[in-house]
Amino acid sequence: MSNPIRLYMSMSLDGYIAGPDDRPGQELGRDGGRLFNWLDDRKSEGPSGQVHREALATGALISGRRTFELAGRWRGDHHDGVQIFVLTRRVDEGDVPPGHACFVTDVEDCARQARAAAGDRPVMVHGAGAAQALLRAGQLDEMEIHLVPVLLGDGRRLFDGLGGEHFELDLVRRLEDRDVTHLRYRVRRSGEAA
Repeated sequence: MSNPIRLYMSMSLDGYIAGPDDRPGQELGRDGGRLFNWLDDRKSEGPSGQVHREALATGALISGRRTFELAGRWRGDHHDGVQIFVLTRRVDEGDVPPGHACFVTDVEDCARQARAAAGDRPVMVHGAGAAQALLRAGQLDEMEIHLVPVLLGDGRRLFDGLGGEHFELDLVRRLEDRDVTHLRYRVRRSGEAA
């Protein structure tokens, strides 16, 4: 696949992507910043540097609305002026997102627009809600999980909203670095053999 839609998320060993009480002013929740210590090595030649460079080479971004708002709407530019597609249930009249961002209410339309905007580059996904919606719609191709060896014990989980749905994943890459394991999974399509 030339331009996969790929989730990029840091996660604790117990499945949390933010600590408890994530809100404006405390966007990662209590103790949630611990999940991003690996970014101290983002400029290195090691695995964390490689993964960070790959993330910034993506050609479009799909974000959930909550993530978009908590991130201060990235002031309209997540990285390199790529188009930001904000997957949301509603668009308030007069709410015009800044810069390179736009709101999209249909998950399949969002995926289609993001792939077109990305050209031959991958599409980055941020946020639990967006990831779950794309996964349920069969539009999420890969997951890059930055697994951090900590148990947060509470907070916001990455896959809480999937209910009883079952998804098979194939591990396609594992990179070990200081304080993190970068795991890339391919989402197996329904009926596809391992």
